[in-house]
Amino acid sequence: MQETMVMPIDMKVLMNHIYEFKKGVRQMILFTFNKRYETFALERLKRQNIDYIIQPVGNDRLNLFFGKKECMDAVRVMVTRPLNQLTPEEDFMLGALLGYDICAQCERYCERKCRTCSVAQ
Repeated sequence: MQETMVMPIDMKVLMNHIYEFKKGVRQMILFTFNKRYETFALERLKRQNIDYIIQPVGNDRLNLFFGKKECMDAVRVMVTRPLNQLTPEEDFMLGALLGYDICAQCERYCERKCRTCSVAQ
């Protein structure tokens, strides 16, 4: 009798992200998942020679950035602290790198920038 491993939903999502990256649909991915799957996720990326950065989020969760080397180099320079502490400009650049809707990123930037301006006054 053959045992089949049931893959947790987090890992199914990761596998889909890797598939999209390999097919060229996306240049960079940000994936947040439970720390218990860290070894599996990192081994998978290493086996496929995909550049990545891992960042603890808290509550046993991790942020995993992966993608093209050029994108990962930019993330290494820009993301040196938790994502909620990024400046509005860094947040905008990260969203653009991730391929998020540019108009939504512009709205988010203006909202965050105005909030920052009103706090500074």
